[in-house]
Amino acid sequence: MFRFAAMAALLALAVSFPAAAETRIGVVDLRQALFSSNEAKTFSESLQRDFADDEAEVRQAQEAARKLKDRLEKDGAMMNESERSQLTTEFQEKVKEFNFLKQRLDSTVASRKQSFLENARPNVDSAVQELLEEHDLDLILPSEAVVYVKPEMNLTDELLDKLNR
Repeated sequence: MFRFAAMAALLALAVSFPAAAETRIGVVDLRQALFSSNEAKTFSESLQRDFADDEAEVRQAQEAARKLKDRLEKDGAMMNESERSQLTTEFQEKVKEFNFLKQRLDSTVASRKQSFLENARPNVDSAVQELLEEHDLDLILPSEAVVYVKPEMNLTDELLDKLNR
């Protein structure tokens, strides 16, 4: 009975090694492929156009706060208490305005980027599925999870080509 169990275990082990050796794995850098795609470039350009005015407003608030700070540092010692207090209050208000505008802009941009990623997901999934089938792969891993990959198994450029068609 022991011999039978040992032989069965040995046979199972022998059969599993060739199967493991035949596992074909590809690697892609999803982030690079997605953000290098034509669709992402178009999205980035539209994002810059859409938020150019908001960015200018943030820069203006930042510059105004910087000027007030410089004036406080340069002339603050020569001002009377009332002037210094008023200038400090203006500076603090400008900093609050800058922080508010920057946070609002960052939040809106992040929301738009997330929306882009969600809309692009089906195309990415479809392109990855095509790569699996074309290369007869069992698995595709993200490049962040891989220490080394043979150049022929890095399918990032092929994924980018599929996303661009």
